[in-house]
Amino acid sequence: MSAEGAEGAEPGSVRPGGRTARVRAAVLQAAGDTLAERGFAQLELADIARRAEVGKTTVYRRWGTVTGLVADLLADMAEQSLSRTETGSLLGDLTANARLVQRTLADPRQGALFKAVIAAATCEAKTAEALHHFYDIRVKEWAPCVQQAIDRGEVPEGTDTHEVIRAVSAPLYYRLLTSCDRLDEAAADRAAEAAAAAARAGAYVRSR
Repeated sequence: MSAEGAEGAEPGSVRPGGRTARVRAAVLQAAGDTLAERGFAQLELADIARRAEVGKTTVYRRWGTVTGLVADLLADMAEQSLSRTETGSLLGDLTANARLVQRTLADPRQGALFKAVIAAATCEAKTAEALHHFYDIRVKEWAPCVQQAIDRGEVPEGTDTHEVIRAVSAPLYYRLLTSCDRLDEAAADRAAEAAAAAARAGAYVRSR
């Protein structure tokens, strides 16, 4: 980002390289670890600075608030997420998406982190906005797979590409948040198969 773009930017939004990039990486790692271990309520900027071995002044100046830090953490996670997989079929693409979500949520650290952020988003407007932005980026990344299926004639014209992608991950998040059932690859495959079958049947065609 140029100096002109950085001027007046919100805390946590500036991403220059060098030492500043290393500081950001260390702070975001510490924030993610703390969220996974102790939840949003225990997240404090001073503690994050200590864990990251960064000066408190730097953390307060750059991120300003806990919610600002979490927003930047989610932005970084969206940037670092793997790009979509294209297999040549709708089911193959949705299965790749489902397995990526499953691996993330089944990971002890990442699963706990997402639980903490989702819980925080229910009562913190800025965290909710950041979470919505994270998922918007991920859905847009994978939606072209559904458009390609439309172009191939696998699913009807007018299918809402974003809704199909959301339908893949929804049961996996439901299992993470409400069930003690194992979040395994079989669950991911079922979610993909269900979304693909519904899409082929026209369930996600936009109403006129």
